[in-house]
Amino acid sequence: MKPRRGRIFLTVALAALLSGCLSEPEIDERWTLVQFVDSRPTPGQTASGGQAIPVTVKGRVTYRRILTGFLVAEMRYASGIAPASVSLNPEEANLETAQSVDQILANSVTVGRATRAVTGFDHLIQEINLSFTAQVPAMASGGLYLLLYLGSGEEVELSTGEDSLIVTPFVSTRGEILHSGFPVAP
Repeated sequence: MKPRRGRIFLTVALAALLSGCLSEPEIDERWTLVQFVDSRPTPGQTASGGQAIPVTVKGRVTYRRILTGFLVAEMRYASGIAPASVSLNPEEANLETAQSVDQILANSVTVGRATRAVTGFDHLIQEINLSFTAQVPAMASGGLYLLLYLGSGEEVELSTGEDSLIVTPFVSTRGEILHSGFPVAP
């Protein structure tokens, strides 16, 4: 009787141990990561309203699947979204930050951006430099945000004959992409 109890205990203990070892990897190891390596302005830096400011971003994309689209560094103004109402942490890749970026993208206007076409495959890591000039609005409420995200793009010809790129951001939960961003204080 005792040897059987010992085998049952050993089996249960081994199953518990293996379940801990074989659990699903963290989200940042399963989803494509879009991260800031360096940026100007930096998180928490202030920007004067009504001014043009140079923006430089060194971004990193760590792919978890085959993906083609555009990497976008963009300064956005959201009149109805105060920085305290969203969760943005450029130092940590998480779902809460990615969904906050989705919310800002859906409820804001651009004040400047740069794009780069990208294609990647599982485990590829790309570092990309982007720069542009942002025209900071004279703000009464809301927030100003520097975002780094992926999206699909379509080139269109304007009535002036110039080409323009329309980028539709990938929704983080549908594309399994962890976008990044942070507020820039006015």
